[in-house]
Amino acid sequence: MRKILLTILCAVALTATSTPIDQLLERIDKGASTKFKIEMKKSNTDFFELDQSGSRVVVRGNTWVNIASGINWYLKYHAGVHLTWNNMKAKLPSPLPPVIQRERHETALTLRYDFNYCTFSYSMAFWDWERWQQEIDWMALHGVNMPLAIVGEECVWRNMLLKLGYSEEEIGKFIAGPAFLAWWEMNNLEGWGGPLPLSWYQRQERLQKQILQRMKEYGMHPVLPGYAGMVPHDAKARLGLDVADAGLWNGFQRPANLLPTDSRFGEIADLYYKELTRLFGKADYYSIDPFHESNDDSRIDYGAAAMALLKAMKGVNPKAVWVVQGWTENPRQQMLDVLKPEDLLILDLFSECRPMWGAPSVWKRPQGYGEHRWLFCLLENFGANVGLHGRMDQLLHNFQLTKTHPLASKMCGIGFTMEGSENNPVMFELMSELPWRPEPFTKEEWIRSYVKARYGGDDAKLLKAWQILVEGIYNCPLGNNQQGPHESIFCGRPTLNNFQASSWSKMRNYYDPNSTLLAASLINEVAEKYRGNNNFEYDLVDITRQAVADQARKQYQMVVAAYKAASPSDFDKASKRFLQLLEMQDRLLGTRPEFRLGRWLEMARACGDTEEEKRLYEWNARVQITTWGNRYCADTGGLRDYAHKEWQGLLADFYAPRWNMFFDYLRKDLQTMGSPKPDMLGGGANSNKTSDELFQMALPQDVVLDYYPTEEQWVLNSTPRTYSSLAAGQPVDVARQAISLLTEK
Repeated sequence: MRKILLTILCAVALTATSTPIDQLLERIDKGASTKFKIEMKKSNTDFFELDQSGSRVVVRGNTWVNIASGINWYLKYHAGVHLTWNNMKAKLPSPLPPVIQRERHETALTLRYDFNYCTFSYSMAFWDWERWQQEIDWMALHGVNMPLAIVGEECVWRNMLLKLGYSEEEIGKFIAGPAFLAWWEMNNLEGWGGPLPLSWYQRQERLQKQILQRMKEYGMHPVLPGYAGMVPHDAKARLGLDVADAGLWNGFQRPANLLPTDSRFGEIADLYYKELTRLFGKADYYSIDPFHESNDDSRIDYGAAAMALLKAMKGVNPKAVWVVQGWTENPRQQMLDVLKPEDLLILDLFSECRPMWGAPSVWKRPQGYGEHRWLFCLLENFGANVGLHGRMDQLLHNFQLTKTHPLASKMCGIGFTMEGSENNPVMFELMSELPWRPEPFTKEEWIRSYVKARYGGDDAKLLKAWQILVEGIYNCPLGNNQQGPHESIFCGRPTLNNFQASSWSKMRNYYDPNSTLLAASLINEVAEKYRGNNNFEYDLVDITRQAVADQARKQYQMVVAAYKAASPSDFDKASKRFLQLLEMQDRLLGTRPEFRLGRWLEMARACGDTEEEKRLYEWNARVQITTWGNRYCADTGGLRDYAHKEWQGLLADFYAPRWNMFFDYLRKDLQTMGSPKPDMLGGGANSNKTSDELFQMALPQDVVLDYYPTEEQWVLNSTPRTYSSLAAGQPVDVARQAISLLTEK
């Protein structure tokens, strides 16, 4: 017993005296902290420096985050160790490769932001502390020093509404469920996915306090959610407040906006901030996005609203800065006109594609953001969709442009603003390095060092494969404004004209689908050599998955052509092969836990204390990635399949039944083709139609089936089915089988 107590006391003492960097290194590899010498140096310039002291690698910097960035740089480019979302532990070389010559990196981009509101629902809705701890380490290693921190926002609102006289039942109808909290927080919807049990609020309050403590240990500046004027849509009748009715958002009831001229505006805002501060403390930055994705309202004085919101925020911390998303109509010009530059920080949310700061873009603002400071942000992913995607040339060009463009003089940092994380690590790695690389470079130069770091050494075939990818699928060009990756044909509701899976992706073909097959083939050729290499096997599955999806898109066109050619035999052959590709995709993705539906559902259920809570959270998880809303919101609102996923289990049990339903309909139609229809024999529903109506009926028609009932059955788990997060099969073996299927004659 004394020995156990001594061990515990030693561990506590080590934690108490060690730095956040020592603890980070120990989480990466036990004993790693003894191999490095960490030096904190005061400096007016953000920097990190690599050096050598005897057998130890020296990492210097002026903040813990900058030192962590230096450690990541060393591991990648000196030790051949690449840490990423699914690979945050590593066996470091012993001894560590020495730093032969002192290496220093500086940046004037001192603010480095992370997260979109959507990330907290599409990727992080069900994360526990262990997963959050890994994410905060990832942020430190990639230079993030001002992360958005909105976990537990619902706790603040519950307390606030209780004090305003709302009942628990009324609050349950206002606050959304865990998979939809982001859109409730952005003033898009009320109540969908709820009501939340008391245990959820307790869990999230505890989790947010752990998150904030760790962020502050690193010296980060968490961005807390500020008050944006949101109130329940019934606040006028319930509380007598003067509000602007926000109407509907894709079929969902939106919360109302409290007008800043209302006599109680200050009271409501003050109550919000008191609850926020009581639970989670004060912040240097507050995220406030009023009037998000809403049309202009003549009742709202946007300048007055901005001043009222600022006054409430400054009442908490006079030195606090308002962080606002630069997205579509926001921030309105009237808001920019009245706010002082030092009080506002704008996230140019989609800088790699649709910059608003003044660079050429469909969203270009002729005068940019004026004198207000802003961050150059990478959006990259929408809906946490699975797919290879990037805009390497655009990203590098737009970033380089900020160094000379007159409208970029107020840029003071970068940001990761993805809707979904844990995908396309190559793009986030590239983005994270931009502040630390003063000289222009090309994607071709950079990818060489990335491949070496990613897999731990040089390999000609791997480099060639990646060169193909960065010239094609990772190089979406200027003028193509699609939102995120090329969407998999498997994931869209089947019709005779399938292209994109979701309603707003704006997809346009920009790469040769055979290029991903060539890249996948090259990687598979050396797969045996890298068996067991975690980074390699993840990429092997992801790149082979992309090749299967791209070839399936071509196969779908063959199915449609056979149907339109009225050839039953060709149709049967083509549709059978399409389903074979879908089945293969499901098996391939099952070899990695990251691509398994079971991982998402298990995380959701683990949040619940009772079976009833587990079912609620699982329903949230299921509906978000499929129909998103009820029938009206899914179909008329267009939200269905927005967050679609190429995941094992989802392919086999959700997408495949839709394709089978579609193919069965077409097959039956081919079998009856040429047979006289009842209406052709006289009488029937069409006997009284006009000639124009009959003419329209004679034109080629798409096939539109009602998929929603089948989708809803899966969402409700009507035929109870559980899914495992445990990988099945060996990635190298199954990927080889997939390539064989794709290349067979």
